[in-house]
Amino acid sequence: MEVEVKFRVTDLEEIERKISETAEFVVEKFEYDVYFNHPCRNFAETDEALRIRKDSDGFTLTYKGAKIDYETKTRDEIKVGIDDFEKTKEILVRLGFRVAGRVAKRRRIYRRGEIIICLDWIEELGSFVELEIESGNLNEAKKKIFEYAEMLGFEAEKSIRKSYLEMILDVAHNNRER
Repeated sequence: MEVEVKFRVTDLEEIERKISETAEFVVEKFEYDVYFNHPCRNFAETDEALRIRKDSDGFTLTYKGAKIDYETKTRDEIKVGIDDFEKTKEILVRLGFRVAGRVAKRRRIYRRGEIIICLDWIEELGSFVELEIESGNLNEAKKKIFEYAEMLGFEAEKSIRKSYLEMILDVAHNNRER
């Protein structure tokens, strides 16, 4: 299970300085995600996600189950490597899946023990920090994540539970209404 929290960042350099003092830098990469909606049910309503990702590590197909916690973005996640991004996309479309949206991000990854820290810059949205632990113990993982978030200056009640895709779709919807 992936236990995750996300916070909006106003000063990316300042938060990165704090993180670099307490965690080890791992890698910087660019990620391009294409999300799909199921032909027979609406993932926005069921709170599920299906995506294919392209980054420097290769290509992955990921299913994310519904969030199971009201304070975090904790959910089951199944990830599998794939050989061909475009052919996988074509298979899903031929099976009736529809492209729901795209997310492009620059991500700088740090590690502090079992906590993965991602400093993200998202096209159309700006800067965020995500803290995550893969764990079967939700309460213990949440405690560790929120303690570290507090150390960085974030307040638990200001965590964002929406995915980047949900946030991008909200922006697009608000722009259409203007």
